[in-house]
Amino acid sequence: MEGSDCTDAPPPPSAAEELDAAEKLILRWDPERSPPSNGMLFDGPNRAEAELYLRAVGVIRRPGTIQIAMVRLEDEFRHILVSRANPMDTIVDLNSLSLPCSRSGELKPRPDLPESVGKDDSLGRRISEGSNIREIDIFPTDAIHDLRSIADRMISAGYSGECFHVFSTVRKSAMELCLRNLNIERLSIGDVQRLDWQALESKIGRWIRAARVCVRIIFPGERRLCDLIFDTLAGDDSPFVDTVKTAAAQLLSFVDAISIIRRAPEKLFKFLDLHDALAELLPDFAIIFQSSALESINAQVSDIIARLAEAVRGILSEFENAILRDRSKIPVPGGTIHPLTRYVMNYTNLISDYRKTLLQLILSNPPATHPLFEVHFPEPSKQSPLASHLFWILFLLQFSIENTAQLYKDPALSHLFLMNNLHYIVQKVKSSPVLLEMIGDDYLKKLTAKYRQLATSYERSTWMKILNFLREEGLHVGGSFSSSSISKSTLRDRFKSFNGGFEEVHRAQATWLVPDPRLREELRISISAKLLPAYRSFLGRFRQHIESERHSEMYIKYSVEDLEMALSDFLEGCSPPSLGSRKSH
Repeated sequence: MEGSDCTDAPPPPSAAEELDAAEKLILRWDPERSPPSNGMLFDGPNRAEAELYLRAVGVIRRPGTIQIAMVRLEDEFRHILVSRANPMDTIVDLNSLSLPCSRSGELKPRPDLPESVGKDDSLGRRISEGSNIREIDIFPTDAIHDLRSIADRMISAGYSGECFHVFSTVRKSAMELCLRNLNIERLSIGDVQRLDWQALESKIGRWIRAARVCVRIIFPGERRLCDLIFDTLAGDDSPFVDTVKTAAAQLLSFVDAISIIRRAPEKLFKFLDLHDALAELLPDFAIIFQSSALESINAQVSDIIARLAEAVRGILSEFENAILRDRSKIPVPGGTIHPLTRYVMNYTNLISDYRKTLLQLILSNPPATHPLFEVHFPEPSKQSPLASHLFWILFLLQFSIENTAQLYKDPALSHLFLMNNLHYIVQKVKSSPVLLEMIGDDYLKKLTAKYRQLATSYERSTWMKILNFLREEGLHVGGSFSSSSISKSTLRDRFKSFNGGFEEVHRAQATWLVPDPRLREELRISISAKLLPAYRSFLGRFRQHIESERHSEMYIKYSVEDLEMALSDFLEGCSPPSLGSRKSH
């Protein structure tokens, strides 16, 4: 009959038969009975039987068989977690500590995955628009499917604790390896305090880069992995808490120790780098560690930021006190720029580079009075506390170098030293638009006027005595001012004194140094404008009275051109050639 094929089809298995088949399949994969050659269900040639096994787990009733199935699924779960993870260096470039753009997209959902997996998850909903957090694929999509399927069966059977334990144990090991690859060491507070600052500086730079990777890539990846595998499971029971809490604590332990080490001026900028890095990461911490079980991590980050801010304020105060305490006992050779001036101005320029942060951290003005002097700051409405501190630093520096100038026995060299240092301060402020804006033109104009006055004082201290040898007064005898009334002996003494004075200044001031080429040239031009015309006039009027005598070259040793050439040696900071070798021919 035509319909006999339909009536001959085998009937569907009964519930008892389905249960019996499920138990047989599970017992066949009993970890205690199966030979090792059977391999893993979710890997290799047995893959097709994995789906049958998962369905069988949903059918079985007997506790003994369920326990056997859970042991098998636990092994399978662990095996997938260990063997199927994407290599970390394919997710994160550990050398540059950056995330390849190709890895930042969402997971592509498999057709047989639940709709929520891959399309959207709780972490994805928490990431705000513009966040720096990146979603990464720690496992291939098919491995996520298997892990989720196994987790669903184990949790449904009441084995959630075993499932969570396997997950957190494997992933904690992965976290430890990742931290090692990022050079995040286990250092106690004592370990950190025993390291010299140079070693810590390099570690701080590496830590900042590693922290960005951990907080924006690694930890979010673990969070998302938990969301994908365990779906609606969240809160304090999430295995994510156990997975990353230790890693986060290890990450923060280093900067926690840094925040309480001894404060010193050279540490200011690394403290600011750490402060800015953590403040920048704080919103990301809040997204990733938002469960009540992880509130302590967010609280620790906020506490470290506060301690770093307080350390910054303390270091700035210590820097100011260090300038005030500086008492140089040996003058700088040649009257050049003092090392303290260079250090303070470079330091101040760096401070201005951190203006945005320091405007938020520096809230109080420096002291307006001091036992040694009183400072009049601009009106508070016109100047921020940070600007007041910068002004205070420059004021202390000026006070320090003025004290140092008193160490020079030669007044001319003292004036030159102060001129060099004040000029350097002015130029450094002008070279920084931010610093110039904060310090203001008024103070800069005062410093400029002061160093120009010092240049004038230097010239007078050096050249007034020498120019006096070229005056006409005192050369005539008998009250007459005719050429016949010239005292030749006095004239010879004048030429001889001029030569000796100029030679002495040439020997000394060629070793003095004005490091700024433009300022050095301005001084030479100014000196030439005073000296050369006076010498040319004196030589023109009186040389005839000497040249007619024997050994006139002993008195008229130099031409105007000789002096002009000799002036080019001045303020170069090195021993000059003898004047005789510089004479023009």
